Amino acid sequence: MLHGVDVSAHQSSFDVDGLDFVFIKATEGRSYVNPRLTDQTKRARDADCVVGFYHFLWPGNIAAQAEYFVSKAPEKAGDLLAVDWEQNGEGTRASNAEKDSFIREVKRLRPHHRVLLYCNRYFWLNHDTTSYAGDGLWIADYVTAGKPRVKASWRIHQHTDQPLDKDVANFSSRSALRTWARK
Repeated sequence: MLHGVDVSAHQSSFDVDGLDFVFIKATEGRSYVNPRLTDQTKRARDADCVVGFYHFLWPGNIAAQAEYFVSKAPEKAGDLLAVDWEQNGEGTRASNAEKDSFIREVKRLRPHHRVLLYCNRYFWLNHDTTSYAGDGLWIADYVTAGKPRVKASWRIHQHTDQPLDKDVANFSSRSALRTWARK
């Protein structure tokens, strides 16, 4: 198992010691860009981590959100992309069809990048109806690292949010993750 974290503007700093990968929130909806995106990306790249970027999906305007995300997320061969599908601050969520559409549109716009679905166990079991996760499922379930309570095949498991979001990736080595990420 590889170790990583996912960060957003809420983390002014994060320790990269012992990390193999870092996911960074890039965008949300059609107007928000993480103000720490550049610094967090540099920190992860300087540590030679595999880097991923995610978009917090809102309902509606799916093609516009996908275009916004890829226009703001840095683009480097081997970077991973993900959609964060969960309830937003207004208590709504993108539909299952919108989630699927977003993943397909990002894959169309950045065909040489892996695109993953991030969601929590509750969403996976209660809102997902297609099991479509693009190139891989990144599942949040706060249990023992590497043992999420889903039957689906997964690539990344977020196992805690204390003191920040910590993840493990189901790869034998950082090299294996890099090879997979480069398609």
